[in-house]
Amino acid sequence: MPITRSSQQLVAEARQRIQTLSLEQARAKLEDPNVVFVDIRDVRELEREGMVPGAFHAPRGMLEFWVDPASPYFKTIFGSGKQFVLYCASAWRSSLATATLVDMGLQPVAHIEGGFSAWKAAGYPTESKLGSKPSK
Repeated sequence: MPITRSSQQLVAEARQRIQTLSLEQARAKLEDPNVVFVDIRDVRELEREGMVPGAFHAPRGMLEFWVDPASPYFKTIFGSGKQFVLYCASAWRSSLATATLVDMGLQPVAHIEGGFSAWKAAGYPTESKLGSKPSK
């Protein structure tokens, strides 16, 4: 059976109902203690490319389970009441993930226009993933 909606269509639909931060808006939040940057990329991407300084790594495949307080995988950071700014490499996965978190009721949540690739191309700060592990 052929698919009825493409991945790009899903991303476009998600972007119509989520908050997208420009690179400048996201960069302005980097030092805000009430904002958590959430890197949803695969660990190999983090090891290869680095990440936004201080970002919390929540792999896309576990995100919903880490956000849900009823899940045995819940991470307390997602119950902190802070603003969450998600990003991936190109803002496709983060668009879908942000829409899912909005559907789950997590607020406030947004994602970064252009993703980590655009962040890095803008010359914004990055840090190595080496040795870091997801924490509660």
